[in-house]
Amino acid sequence: MNTEKDFSPLTPNIVRALNDKLYEKRKVAALEIEKLVREFVAQNNSAQIRHVIQTLANEFALSLHPHSRKGGLIGLAACSIALGKDSGLYLKELIDPVLTCFNDSDSRLRYYACEALYNIVKVARGAVLPHFNVLFDGLSKLAADPDPNVKSGSELLDRLLKDIVTESNKFDLVAFVPLLRERIYSNNQYARQFIISWIHVLESVPDINLLDYLPEILDGLFQILGDSSKEIRRMCEVVLGEFLKEIKKNPSSVKFAEMANILVIHSNDLIQLTSMTWMREFIQLAGRVVLPYSSGILTAVLPCLSYDDRKKSTKEAASACNHSLMKLVTPEDDEDDEESQTKSSPPGDGTPSKKEGDLNGPGSIPGSLVYSVLCSSDRSAVTLDLDGIVQVLDRHLHDSSTGMMTRIAVLKWLYHLYIKTPRKMFKHTDSLFPMLLKTLSDESDEVILKDLEVLAEIASSPAGQTDTSGLCDNSDSKTVLHIPGGVRDGQPVTDLSPSTPSMNSYFYKFMINLLKRFSLERKLLEMRGAFIIRQLCLLLHAENIFHSMADILLKEEDLKFASTMVQTLNTILLTSAELFQLRNQLKDLHTQESCALFCCLYRSWCHNPVATVSLCFLTQNYRHAYDLIQKFGDLEVTVDFLMEVDKLVQLIESPIFTYLRLQLLDVEHNPYLIKALYGLLMLLPQSQAFQLLSHRLSCVPNPELMRTVEDPKAPVRDKRLAQPHIDYSELLQHFDRVQSKHLEVRHKRAGRFEHPDRKL
Repeated sequence: MNTEKDFSPLTPNIVRALNDKLYEKRKVAALEIEKLVREFVAQNNSAQIRHVIQTLANEFALSLHPHSRKGGLIGLAACSIALGKDSGLYLKELIDPVLTCFNDSDSRLRYYACEALYNIVKVARGAVLPHFNVLFDGLSKLAADPDPNVKSGSELLDRLLKDIVTESNKFDLVAFVPLLRERIYSNNQYARQFIISWIHVLESVPDINLLDYLPEILDGLFQILGDSSKEIRRMCEVVLGEFLKEIKKNPSSVKFAEMANILVIHSNDLIQLTSMTWMREFIQLAGRVVLPYSSGILTAVLPCLSYDDRKKSTKEAASACNHSLMKLVTPEDDEDDEESQTKSSPPGDGTPSKKEGDLNGPGSIPGSLVYSVLCSSDRSAVTLDLDGIVQVLDRHLHDSSTGMMTRIAVLKWLYHLYIKTPRKMFKHTDSLFPMLLKTLSDESDEVILKDLEVLAEIASSPAGQTDTSGLCDNSDSKTVLHIPGGVRDGQPVTDLSPSTPSMNSYFYKFMINLLKRFSLERKLLEMRGAFIIRQLCLLLHAENIFHSMADILLKEEDLKFASTMVQTLNTILLTSAELFQLRNQLKDLHTQESCALFCCLYRSWCHNPVATVSLCFLTQNYRHAYDLIQKFGDLEVTVDFLMEVDKLVQLIESPIFTYLRLQLLDVEHNPYLIKALYGLLMLLPQSQAFQLLSHRLSCVPNPELMRTVEDPKAPVRDKRLAQPHIDYSELLQHFDRVQSKHLEVRHKRAGRFEHPDRKL
């Protein structure tokens, strides 16, 4: 530096000492500057004071010579000390050159700059608050300084600034938040620690309401919560915990809607528990305000439901979120937007209610929403993100990696939505239906049960009655289904049991596709078929299920599957507790409806001769059973056929046919029952079943009474012969036709089919 240059009012001795490499000499110069400035203060000579500060800043603190910069820094600190309470008038001139030195490559100079600023701030105290942002910006950089001495000095200055902010009521939070929002995304651990400490301090000051600005920094806080440092995570957890306490105390002033999206995007392992905890509180405190964000919330919550005990706390918090969110959906959400707006606007107001936000697509959440006061008048103003929810639920069902508990939760959601918002949900049914059918092949019985509940609600909901689309996919459009309480040719069926609930068009579609799935997945039929059908009988009324399946199977082209399916249905009918009422209805064919049901079942049961006989036994049509058994001699008796007869004998000995065995005591009035049983006995080889049935028949009293008189004028004793609603001769003809088809198919498969008209 040119020592000959005029630096007045600084003396040449002061200038030389400021440029000296020794700290002691620079300190002596600083004392002289302090003395000089005090004189100017006493003279009220602000021009000279400003001139001294500018000289120290421009000629020394911003000099290219390192020792000169050090001298300038200590000189500026001396000016501030001399100015005392008047230093606030010159703070910008004092602070700016010092902050410039924060970026110096020399760590010692950065330390001196930190020391000088400490002295300036200590003197000025609250007067530095208008310059807080530039001070904070400089400090945030020093917090990550690699030099330990610089870091130590910055920590002292940091504590001083925190004390000043805590004591003052003039802190400009509005001006500070943008800088805080920018700095909070730093990846440096020390910078993050610095930011968290400041947020903690500001949050604890009673006069500073940082909660109003939480949406602007919450995302950054959750990112810091995922830091690898345990200490930083702990500090962040404390801060978030304090914020959550404030939210619980003052929920009416919290901008829940603006923060909902922030929570759902943070789902990594380190922060998931905190995110779920916050989300749970938001849903409980904000209520329907969070409904527009429900798809995003579900995206974050659903996977957590399948966590094991290692993440038990997260799973429990997610479960609480899911339960609380589900309760927010009400029948009001099934109203059209116009209806909702009409209800939410006072009469004569003419102002429609505003939606909380627009949806941006599958699973997405709007960036911000205007917060609504939590009161009943705002309930209908909130728009349920139904489309987004359905897309999220459908996506989880399609994902093969989705855990069992998550799949169950998805199905519970679908069921809940069909109950609360059926009209809107039926718009999504066509897209959901294939996946719901596929879910029937799930490994979990509980998943299948929930899936059946959803399908049953779809099939029986009155909202589905308005749907007039096709009854099935890729099915014969000419098929007319005869369903109890349903619709035939567009007209209600009235000639059936009034106790049977009405079904909608999806019931037909469901039954056809279920049988189609059983046909394509024989393992599903074998392993879960009975379980599925029994549950459906509980959910949709057994008569509906059996009547519809019988009608569908009557048109089935795959005769082998039809026979297998009839055998399955017959076993369920005869053995399942869920079918008790239906068995009683068939046992006594007193009404036209029960006779119609028997005839419907009979026509399909003809695909399996043994099942047909068992149906006749169940309905006490003993003479017809005898007539059928007489025709068995014309059938192709196979090992499988004999095994079915064997099972029928076992069933006759079961509790289901107790009434049949007791009727053997009344030989006179049940001759065809005994003859039918003897017919079965003659069909069987001398096996265990043969011995069982033979022993049963040997217990029949007075065998002489088994003789029957074939006199047409003789009184009719079999009560079924008096049934006016059933044409048994036509049923026998139908049985012959069905068996002819089966025989024809078996011959074709065996490669030995010959047309009956072909001559030898």
